[in-house]
Order: sequence, then C-alpha cells, then structure tokens
Amino acid sequence: MNQATSNAPEIITRYLAAADARDSAAVADCFTPDGTVVDEGQTYAGRDAIRGWRDLIAGKYTYTTNVTGSEPSGADTYRVRMHIEGDFPGGQADLTNSFTLQEGLIAVLHIG
Repeated sequence: MNQATSNAPEIITRYLAAADARDSAAVADCFTPDGTVVDEGQTYAGRDAIRGWRDLIAGKYTYTTNVTGSEPSGADTYRVRMHIEGDFPGGQADLTNSFTLQEGLIAVLHIG
C-alpha cells in the first residue's frame, strides 16, 4: 500500500488502483449503484455514467498520478491529495479528491 494512502479505507485504494490502471468498469464498481462524481463542473450519476466519465478521461488525456496524502475528514468522508502531470491543459495540477462512503462503497466523489 502506498504510504500516502495507508490510512484510507480499502475501497479508496481500490478506486485509485483501478483509475491508475485505466479500468473504467473497475472504477464504476467502486461506487454505490446511485453514486455520483463531480469533476470539472459536471456531475455523473450512476455506475453507467461514471464508467462513461472514466472512458472519456482515458481517451482524452495521458497523465501520471502521485498521491501525496490522505486523511479522514468526517465519519464517512476522506480527502486524498494528489499531484498529476500529463498532456492536459496546464500540464500539471494538485487536486483534492473528497470521498463520501456508504456501506463500504463510494457514494460521492468530488474532484477539485
């Protein structure tokens, strides 16, 4: 396990591994059936929409991700900080992914 995610729940580390592997189906399976992702001002609701969102990202940009830290931010919420570099506008960014968990799965992910 990455030291930066050592205190994160297993579902978050599973999501991060699936995202790094560009496995859209495995990413979607980390969410509740009605889970949502908010990314770049767009909301994707449900596993099919989340799978489509990941397919769109995989086809649009090539990038690497380095998780720089994680911590709980509430009873069922966690923040994961990461640095990404790639061929997207600006070439690099520091992001905070805010996860809300429900029954061992991701209910909401805000990327910002």
